[in-house]
Amino acid sequence: MTTARDIMHTGAQWIPAHETLDRAAQMMRDHGVGALPVSAEGEQDKMVGIITDRDIVIKCVASGHDPSRMTAGELCDGTPRWIESTADVDAVLEEMQSHRIRRLPVVEDKKLIGMISEADLALHLSDEQVAGWAEKVYARA
Repeated sequence: MTTARDIMHTGAQWIPAHETLDRAAQMMRDHGVGALPVSAEGEQDKMVGIITDRDIVIKCVASGHDPSRMTAGELCDGTPRWIESTADVDAVLEEMQSHRIRRLPVVEDKKLIGMISEADLALHLSDEQVAGWAEKVYARA
């Protein structure tokens, strides 16, 4: 059985909710990622959301806000989603499809150990699985 751990990429990094979006953008650049899980104030292992590079551009810069003054916590909205490292691929796809999300943090013993992105799905799953995922995630609501 292929699990979330098998297809995730390691090295996912938290950004604290109080950090500014310019710092978030720098972290994304430095780690070569497009998303960062946001940790609760004073609780490194409690996720309050995820921010993406697109969120920073659309919800901050394009809206006239200053990324050096707006925080990661201010940008988060909705309920954060994640999956256990032992979950099978079908559970990963279901979680991502049902919530129409493109990135999914992977946890083990309540600790962030990785992230699953579109690229990870493309690398590890069949063309049919990826096509089915994309159809559901990208379909118009």
